[in-house]
Amino acid sequence: MTTPDPRTQSLITEFSNRFNAAPTLVAIGPGRVNLIGEHTDYNDGFVLPVAIKRDVRIVLRPRTDRRVHLYSLEYDDRYEFSLDAIRFNPDKLWVNYVQGVAWVLQELGIELRGFDGLISGNVPRAGGLSSSAALEVATAYALLAAAERRDALDGVQIARAAQRAENKFVGVNCGIMDQFISVLGQENHALLIDCRSLEYRLIPFPPQAALVIGNTKASRSLAGSAYNERRRQCEEGVAALQAVLPGIRALRDVTTAQLEQHRTLLSPTVYQRCRHVVAENERVLRTVAALEAGDLITVGKLMNASHASLRDDYEVSSAALDAMVDAMRSVAGCYGARLTGAGFGGCAVALVQPGQEQAVADAIYEQYPKAANIWPEVYVSKPGPGARLLYL
Repeated sequence: MTTPDPRTQSLITEFSNRFNAAPTLVAIGPGRVNLIGEHTDYNDGFVLPVAIKRDVRIVLRPRTDRRVHLYSLEYDDRYEFSLDAIRFNPDKLWVNYVQGVAWVLQELGIELRGFDGLISGNVPRAGGLSSSAALEVATAYALLAAAERRDALDGVQIARAAQRAENKFVGVNCGIMDQFISVLGQENHALLIDCRSLEYRLIPFPPQAALVIGNTKASRSLAGSAYNERRRQCEEGVAALQAVLPGIRALRDVTTAQLEQHRTLLSPTVYQRCRHVVAENERVLRTVAALEAGDLITVGKLMNASHASLRDDYEVSSAALDAMVDAMRSVAGCYGARLTGAGFGGCAVALVQPGQEQAVADAIYEQYPKAANIWPEVYVSKPGPGARLLYL
């Protein structure tokens, strides 16, 4: 039995009003912000995300049949489906994340039961903080708990199931990072993930640092097509380099020295794309070493270098993101800042001295609207816990 926090208590009351019964469980999947390691995941590389203290919550009561009855608080929308008749719904996209997870879990041979569930999240949608992964992970925990099978899968298996739901059912070709950190994050830790082997290591987050996240609220309409184009360019680079480096499977296997030695095999654009990925992998590992040494000055410099590389070599920044990063860096208490996520819009993240969070937020609110003509949102978060269940 857990004493609910005020947000959960309000959702319990809302559930009781909607379903005329008291809930018994809350499944929580957090969003994430990536400290460093952008566009490395699909190149078999390294990433360093943290779970944030913003999440998707499913307040639920198990049913005795195989029907799932859902109400989304933010969409003010109801939906129900049978676990025996799961079908993609082109008109209510939010339900496909829930249905997709149910479909994958049943493919894995897990016998599920239905539930009544109220869904609510405070991870901004389309902000690049992985609201979709948070929903998928919360759904997996809800379905497993409702079926009394919460020990059927370990954390890595849950993350992979959630990723498969997004890839194969929803139709978004995402990497593993978002689901992985949502499940396996821990409070006051970052998570170093090897996207090839799926080995991971918790990295303590120094107490003399905090995170400020600035949401540009700018359109990310270019992100999808550019993402696919960048993947193709990376694959083209690997194919060309394999002629002289036959042992490589992905850009993760290429060093900066090797890339420079063989750069004439690549077009100028493909070389730039490869240079970002190769250098970014190296920056992730250097960031881990700096965090473990408590060297936040170096972490900030590496974040700044990452943003420059994403802007100039990978070309996935935007005027809005650059303006957001500039505003963050204008405060003396900011160690470094960079875009986070796929790019073109969404969020930037700053590493700041504790006590300077409001100064950074004030600088964003003062400078960013003048540069971008958009009113931003700002979130402050220490690294938070991963997914969990609350029993009411």
